[in-house]
Amino acid sequence: MKKAKVNTHSDELSALVVQGMQEKKAEDIVIIDLTKIKNAIASYFVVCTGNSDTQINAIAESVQDEVKKKTHDTPWSSEGRTNREWILLDYSDVVVHVFSKEKRKFYALEDLWGDAKIIEIESNY
Repeated sequence: MKKAKVNTHSDELSALVVQGMQEKKAEDIVIIDLTKIKNAIASYFVVCTGNSDTQINAIAESVQDEVKKKTHDTPWSSEGRTNREWILLDYSDVVVHVFSKEKRKFYALEDLWGDAKIIEIESNY
């Protein structure tokens, strides 16, 4: 019998992303596990909400700092820093979404990827 392959880099990366989000008190953090979804564009989406454009930017910076400090990885691409309503950091296997409340409700990624496993992260503050 063949063992399932565990993508430890993606698992570690998503944990570091969550840690960076928690450092800046992000709300409603979820990991959307796309590993079992055929043709998914990433292994994980990590999604959170910020209360202001300043906090949204701070969360994104904290995520980048945490990931770079531990893995030396930088995002393959980054979008949304101008408007700061939805900042996306693409680490290839892990895609980070930092939303304002309004944008998160509008795009509803958890509903869009309804077949995926949704892991809710309890806040530690």
